[in-house]
Amino acid sequence: MTKYQVTQAAYIADGLLAIETELRRLDYWDSEPPAPEALESSQPFCVDTLSFPQWLQFMFLPRMKYLIEEDMALPAVSGIAPMAEEFFRQEDASGKVVINELARIDALLSGGQ
Repeated sequence: MTKYQVTQAAYIADGLLAIETELRRLDYWDSEPPAPEALESSQPFCVDTLSFPQWLQFMFLPRMKYLIEEDMALPAVSGIAPMAEEFFRQEDASGKVVINELARIDALLSGGQ
């Protein structure tokens, strides 16, 4: 891994932790995982089987943590923040922290700063 990749991975890991912390604070963190078949959806973001926070908790966060821990290649493009904006637009809770962290991760993965 190059120095840039290590720094990028560290920033992304910090963002993942911030997202988890905020989802817990907003009470969007599930104590029980969904049924295994719910995780097998072929739809983007598992929209047919999971809520957006569930997708973050059970799909996105574990996958990204795994890639970082195993020093594997991270996705070259990401565009998750708009999904978060759409989800939180319909919720009473402010999702600003989650949206901002996802936007920062999107930028880092897509080559921005």
